[in-house]
Amino acid sequence: MTRWKQGRATVDALIADGAIERVPASLPAAEGELTRSRTHLSSARKLAASDPEGAYTLAYDAARRALAAVLQNEGLRATSRGGHRAVYEALQAQLDPPLGSILRPFNRMRARRNEVEYRSSEAPEVTAEEVTMDLPKVHALIDLAEKTIVNMPRY
Repeated sequence: MTRWKQGRATVDALIADGAIERVPASLPAAEGELTRSRTHLSSARKLAASDPEGAYTLAYDAARRALAAVLQNEGLRATSRGGHRAVYEALQAQLDPPLGSILRPFNRMRARRNEVEYRSSEAPEVTAEEVTMDLPKVHALIDLAEKTIVNMPRY
């Protein structure tokens, strides 16, 4: 398989900055992350009405794990320095275009999850409706990851 060229300069810069690191590429590890993503999404659906905040955190984590699975399969991983932002930046560079409209909700959800997790006093409470609106977007991110993994070579 040939090298993936789109977004290479951005990913190389993230590696140089210490936001992303090289790890052994592993399809089984990536598939394990996708399994956990689907489990988190299912749990989020069940909790949306009774625990919207917990459901939102699970939904976001499902999306993050799915996107991290794509990087894992390439032999890449976000570091604590790069965090979840680096996962988004790496995949946005590699996949947008054409998949930006599917990827963009992740960055919004990341910011919202941070409000919830680190409890900004000005952040509104998470509602069941908010969770319900984002669940299809998480599902789309998991689908994107499943389809992308089989097409992206090791970095």
